[in-house]
Amino acid sequence: MPRGVPIVEPRQHLFAAAERVIAASGPGELTSRAVTREAGVATGLLFAHFANFDDFLVGYAVDRSFQIAGAATGLTGRAGTSTVAGNLSETVLATPLLTVLAVTRLIACRPTLAARTEAVLGAGTAALRPLHRAVVEYLAAERRLGRIPAGADAEALTLAVVGVLHHVALTDGTDPAAESRIRRAMTALIDGSRAVTS
Repeated sequence: MPRGVPIVEPRQHLFAAAERVIAASGPGELTSRAVTREAGVATGLLFAHFANFDDFLVGYAVDRSFQIAGAATGLTGRAGTSTVAGNLSETVLATPLLTVLAVTRLIACRPTLAARTEAVLGAGTAALRPLHRAVVEYLAAERRLGRIPAGADAEALTLAVVGVLHHVALTDGTDPAAESRIRRAMTALIDGSRAVTS
C-alpha cells in the first residue's frame, strides 16, 4: 500500500491480512511482521490499535466469531420458507470461506483463544459454535413443521452440516467451485435424511 494513503478501517485491513497469511502459510507463521507485511503497512500500525500481538489475535477471533454468529442469526425464523437445503446453504455461506478457514485453524492452533473469545462474547460463541447452535434450532423447527422427517436427528444432521463447511473451507476454500460443493452437500444431506427415515 502506498505511503500516505489512509486506511479507512485499519483493524479490518489487518484482520484480512492475517487471514491471507494463515491460508498461505498456516497459523504457525502468523507474526506481527507477517501480518503487516501482507497488509503493506508499517508494523507500528498494528501496535497503534492493539496492546500486543496476543491482543490482536483475540481481537481477530472475537471479530470473526461475532461475524459468524451474526450470519447465523435469524436462521430459525426462516423455518417454513424457501427450502431447507437452501436456507442452510445461504447461512453457512454467509461467512467467507477464507474466514472460516482462518479462524478455525487459528483457534485449533491456539486453544486459549476460544476461552478468551467467549469471555468477551459469552459461552458458546467461539468460531463455529454459534453456527452449530443455530442449525440445531433451525432443523428442530423444520422437523416440527414436518419439512424434515419426525425421526430426523437434528444434532447429528447439524454435525454433518458444520462438518461439510469446515472440510470444504480447510481443503479448498479459495476454489471458486467450493460454494457449489457446499450447496450440493446440503441438498444431499437433507434428501438423505428423508430417505433414511422414510
